[in-house]
Amino acid sequence: MTATNSPFTIGIIQDHASTDVAANVARAERLVRSAAARGAQIICLKELFNAPYFCKSQQADRFDLAEPIPGPTTTTMQALARELAVVIVVPIFERQAAGIYRNSAAIIDADGTLLGVYRKMHIPDDPLFNEKYYFTPGDTNGFSVWQTRYATIGVLICWDQWYPEAARITALLGAQVLFYPTAIGWHPAEKDEWGRAQVDAWRTVQRGHAITNGVYVASPNRVGHEDEPGTNGLTFFGQSFIADPFGRYVAEAGEQEEILIARCDPALIETVRRNWPFLRDRRVDAYGPILSRYLGA
Repeated sequence: MTATNSPFTIGIIQDHASTDVAANVARAERLVRSAAARGAQIICLKELFNAPYFCKSQQADRFDLAEPIPGPTTTTMQALARELAVVIVVPIFERQAAGIYRNSAAIIDADGTLLGVYRKMHIPDDPLFNEKYYFTPGDTNGFSVWQTRYATIGVLICWDQWYPEAARITALLGAQVLFYPTAIGWHPAEKDEWGRAQVDAWRTVQRGHAITNGVYVASPNRVGHEDEPGTNGLTFFGQSFIADPFGRYVAEAGEQEEILIARCDPALIETVRRNWPFLRDRRVDAYGPILSRYLGA
């Protein structure tokens, strides 16, 4: 079944994660059911939803958290999607092969079909965000969209959200919504000086993607403090949101567990793109230099 131009309802889930993977999956299942009961037809979980954010240090045994796609977690979510007739975006640590691990999201249609997998393209490496140790960058499928029962969606993951190229390509492929499952937080020692600015920057850049591409943007983050021996740990700041093609907030969260629901209307995408025809006026003949790493002296 293909997507139509009918309005559709999305839901994003902001929650924490403990060291109990089974409990994390059970909690996510409960929250998905709650979102569906509130009318959500497409539901997105946070980045690496079924475990703590394990990239805070380099520990080889943490590769054991990975699983294949399809695998136990996606099978559980496929059954849930089929039961509730909802689309679910399931971001997990994927074991593709021995020595090849990905930060991925499985896209499951409303009949339980596994439509495909997005693999995070941009991999950060910062203090307590040691992702290059764990994740092979996405390569085989690049940027993609999936035509679900209710809408055509794009999925990008966390660090991808800072790159206008990723948003633009995914929108050009036909996405009506860009989902950005996320795990972003504060270094506690920096929060007083930089905390508000970091949240504002994170939200602003993604609202910009909504505006410049004329699409909806939905970003579920995690919440809660996670310890890491020898450090102050990370405090994930939540602040999940859904923005419309004008960049307006249509749903916002604080720093607690929350489910955000929003009705999306493809007619608004049409209206915004007619009045702000950024895609029409692009000078594709002049953009070759974007393929260079740097152009300065």
